[in-house]
This record gives sequence, structure tokens and C-alpha cells, in this order.
Amino acid sequence: MFRPDLLKGKRILVTGGGTGLGREMAEQFLALGATVHICGRRKTVLDETAAALTARHGGTVKTHAVDIRDAAAVDAMAQAVWDDGGPLDALVNNAAGNFISRTEDLSPRGFDAIANIVLHGTFYVTQAVGKRWIAGGHRGSVVSILVTWVWTGSPYVVPSAMSKAGVHVMTQSLAVEWAKFGIRLNAIAPGPFPTEGMGARLNPGQTVEERGAAKNPTGRIGRMEEIRNLATFLVADGCEWLTGQTIALDGAAHLASPGGFFDLRAWSDADWARARDLIKARNEQDRAGR
Repeated sequence: MFRPDLLKGKRILVTGGGTGLGREMAEQFLALGATVHICGRRKTVLDETAAALTARHGGTVKTHAVDIRDAAAVDAMAQAVWDDGGPLDALVNNAAGNFISRTEDLSPRGFDAIANIVLHGTFYVTQAVGKRWIAGGHRGSVVSILVTWVWTGSPYVVPSAMSKAGVHVMTQSLAVEWAKFGIRLNAIAPGPFPTEGMGARLNPGQTVEERGAAKNPTGRIGRMEEIRNLATFLVADGCEWLTGQTIALDGAAHLASPGGFFDLRAWSDADWARARDLIKARNEQDRAGR
């Protein structure tokens, strides 16, 4: 779909780039010639991903272990990237967290676990990169991974819906504020894609395919090459007048049915208890692997 050297010479940072959609996009950027930086909390996972991707495609993938909830750590990471080869050309805000819950059952800690990554963390990274672009007179592109709930809302994932909506508005606001600097901001709102971690927390007891395909007008979930290709288009040169947009990539699902997890209104207390147990088990498994 793209010429092999489309991103040659580009430097791109992908948050949450060690797994899931972040890894998929990072691999495409690398294959098209970019130098890729990936960040996340688990250094081992990042290094394994970097080794696998460079073994497959060559090129350079650099890793940064950072908790994007920590503004000072994010700023230090951005400076380290600038010190190691110069300014970035693009940033992909992919790092996120989410889980299903009845809102009345949420603790403040549970709410903050999502909001601190999705809203605060995304802003910290965007600002750290953006202010360096502005100070150095560099153009840049920011792509944030959102959800279609920014338009429809969604029950049972209220912290994520609120936080992603904030990033949607940040995208619109900074597209105007930073346009004079040659910095553009866009976003992708994907439907369900087959990522293991979020599937375990949003569809406990079901596969992403079982839940997503049945509700989608196209009768399927997303294919990884589709989000890779859209992200590539948004970070590449050639359409610099495109800014301030959030593009749905969901097979028109958000146009065809109520937002998000409306169908879970039928769940019983026992259903919610089982979901909590499954999500807790997954979280403990992930912590053990860090």
C-alpha cells in the first residue's frame, strides 16, 4: 500500500509500543524506514519487542522504560530522545488502560488508574514533545488512539470514556493552537481489534471476536493492517492540511448501535462478580510478569 521508504529519516515515538496496537504500528513504521522509539512501564517487554522487530526488518528501535503518569519522568524521556539523534517527527499516543465496571462499584483508585494514564499521561507526553517542537522550530504530527465513545459515551467504562473524550478535545484544541507552528494533531477511534490485554479486561470470559463481530455491521472485527495503514497515513507527509480530526475505524459500528457496553445492563450481580474475578486474575498475571 505504501512505498518501502515512505518514512525513511523519520523519528517516531509510540507510547505503549511494546504490545498490542502500539507494537503493530511501531512495526509498520520501522518497516517503512523510520527510526522508532517505544516506551512503556515494562523494560523487558520493550526490549523483547525491539529485538523481534529489528530481527525481522532491520533498522533501529530504541526503548524507554517510563510511567507516563509521572510528568517529570515523561519530560526526562523526551529530552533523552532529543539528545539521542535530534527531534522527533511524530508521536503516537497509544498507551492506555481500561476495564469494565458498574460505575457505582468504582473506587477512587480504580478511576484514577485509568484517568492518570489516558488523560494525564497523554497530555504529559504531548506537551513534552510539543514544547520541544515549538522551541526548536520543528514541524510534527501527533496521532492519539481514542475510542468511538468520545461521541456516544459508554456505560460501564466511564473513566475511559471521560478520559478519551478529554484527549479528543485536546486534539481539536491543540490543532488550532499549534497550527501556526506546523504541528498537527489527529486521532483514530478504533473499534475492537484482537489485542490480548484489553480483551481480557473488557470482554472477560469472551474473545474479542465473539463480542465484536456479532455487533458489527461488517460482521467482523478490525484487522491489524487496517490500523497500521491509517496510522501511517496520518504520520506521513503529503496531507498536512488534515488536522484536528478523530477518524472512526470501526466498520460503522458506532453509527449502528448504542455506545460501547450498553448490552451489559442485563448482567446480574453474579455476572459482575465473575467479571471482577477474571479482571483481577489478569492484573495479577501482568504484575507477575513485570
